[in-house]
Amino acid sequence: MSSTNTAKLQEQFDAGLETRADFTIDQPLHRYGAVDHAVWKQLYTRQTALLKGRVCDAFLEGVERLNLSAERVPSFAAINAQLTPATGWEIVAVPGLVPEQVFFEHLANRRFPVTWWMRRPDQLDYLQEPDCFHDLFGHVPLLINPVFADYMQAYGRAALASDNLGALPLLARLYWYTVEFGLIRDAASPGGVQIYGAGIVSSKSETLYSLESAAPNRLGFDLARVMQTRYRIDTFQKTYFVLDDFTQLFELASTDLNPLLAKLVDAPPYPAGAVLDSDRVLNRGNQEGWQFDGDV
Repeated sequence: MSSTNTAKLQEQFDAGLETRADFTIDQPLHRYGAVDHAVWKQLYTRQTALLKGRVCDAFLEGVERLNLSAERVPSFAAINAQLTPATGWEIVAVPGLVPEQVFFEHLANRRFPVTWWMRRPDQLDYLQEPDCFHDLFGHVPLLINPVFADYMQAYGRAALASDNLGALPLLARLYWYTVEFGLIRDAASPGGVQIYGAGIVSSKSETLYSLESAAPNRLGFDLARVMQTRYRIDTFQKTYFVLDDFTQLFELASTDLNPLLAKLVDAPPYPAGAVLDSDRVLNRGNQEGWQFDGDV
C-alpha cells in the first residue's frame, strides 16, 4: 500500500469513518461538499462530450442504464439499485487502494471497490491514485454488461487461485491492458478502434492520445503476449492491446489460466514499447511522444 494511501486511511480514521475488515466503509454522503460536486460535474460533462464516437457502445449504454448523475457525486446505493438486479454486481465504498488479496476477494464475489473521495480542482487532469470519478465513471458502467461482468468476476477468481504460483505480475498486466487501458475494434470509428478501459475513459488527455496519436503501438490482443508485457504508470502507454470484440473476454472468463500462468511465470517480460514479429500490428508507434495542447 502506498504512503499516500496510508495517509488517506489515517484521514478516514481521524474523520470517524469506520473501516471494516474487508476495507469497506459506508459511503459518507454528508462529507461531499459543493467543491466535490462541482468537480464531478466538470469531469462528467467534459468526458461524456469527449467520448462520443470514441468509446464503445457498451460503455455508453452502461452510463445510461445506471442513471449516473451529471450534477453531483452519485449515491452508491442508487447505483446498486440498477446494477445488482442486472448482473449481480454491487459497488462498495473504500477509503482508497486496498490490498491485492482484498481486492481480488471483492471481484470474485461480484463486488467492485469504489474510492469514496473526489479529487481536488487542481487535480482534474492527473491524480496519483484512483478517486471516485475514476472508479465510478471509469469502471462501473461496463459492469452492467453481462460479458464484462463475468470477465471481472473470473479475473478475481483466477487471481485468488493463482496466488501460490507467484503469477500476480502477469495478472496485473492483464488487468492493466484490458480493464484499465483496453481498446476494442470498431470498423465504423476513425482509426477502426474505440475505448473501453477505465484509465482512458476517465482521462481527457489519454482518451485523445490512445486513439489519435501516432506514438503508441496498437496491437491485436493476445493473452500470453499481454501478460508478458510491462506497462507504464507514470506517463501515457507505449502500447495498447486491441480486442476484436468482447467475445474474447467471454472466452477468457471460462478459461483456466493456471497452466498458462505456470508456463509464463519465469519467462522474461517484454518492454512496454516492444513490437514482436508475431504481433498483429494495427499501428506501429513512433515512440517519440505526444504533447496534449489545449482543452476540448
